[in-house]
Amino acid sequence: MANNKKLNFIVIDDSKLDCFIAEKVIRNTGKCEAIKSFIDARDALVHIGTNPGDDQAHTIILVDIQMPVMNGFEFVEAFEQLPLHITANYSIYIISSSINENDLNKVHNYASVKQFLNKPLTSNSLAILLS
Repeated sequence: MANNKKLNFIVIDDSKLDCFIAEKVIRNTGKCEAIKSFIDARDALVHIGTNPGDDQAHTIILVDIQMPVMNGFEFVEAFEQLPLHITANYSIYIISSSINENDLNKVHNYASVKQFLNKPLTSNSLAILLS
């Protein structure tokens, strides 16, 4: 992702404050085409399923693990059931304050998850993700 092509971002977190922080950090990179935030992972899944993305702007998904109704792992499992022509336009990064070893290990069970990032999102962690 080292090229200069702008990226789309989707932030999925039940905390409005964490969504706000993530949006601010993402906008400051100068590599952001658009950002959408979702408090409910189910809404994000519907959005992704009906907006498959395009080859012009790849979309990075930042999803929290611990959320009510549909947690981050349930979101990833449902995402991986979507058709390949949709999922190919997205990269998922788990973002969480969890230091639970089971959570950290579980991240590796999903082909679509690129990396685990600690919360809150910082400009340094985002710079590493984008490099």
